[in-house]
Amino acid sequence: MTWDLDQLKTLLSKDNDLVVTEQEDCLLIANKDGLDAWLALSGEQIIIESLLFSTTEVSDTAALNEEILKTHMLFPLTTIGISSVAEEEYYTAFGALSSQSKPESIMIEINTLFHNVAAFLDAYQEHLK
Repeated sequence: MTWDLDQLKTLLSKDNDLVVTEQEDCLLIANKDGLDAWLALSGEQIIIESLLFSTTEVSDTAALNEEILKTHMLFPLTTIGISSVAEEEYYTAFGALSSQSKPESIMIEINTLFHNVAAFLDAYQEHLK
């Protein structure tokens, strides 16, 4: 089975710790801790992304980038990148899985992303202004 947004919204809405709303071609997912993530379908993948902080909030981007490269393997299933949003660059945490993934795998990916976002914010706090 290949997932569509309506099916994903139904799946995610079963989790009482998540609030799911549809926004254009994406789902906005909020957890009970106030963290947000965007879910989108892209070809054969489900992409889940959460903004961490703007690059302008970082005191030394080279030092942060080096630390991220040295520590990223400590955070399973989640990668950090830089994305442009409304002409501003943000560090983002994201995960990707097949659009044919099992429901359990999708829930693990989302829950792990939220856990890792909180861990990233804590781990890299010293690099923020």
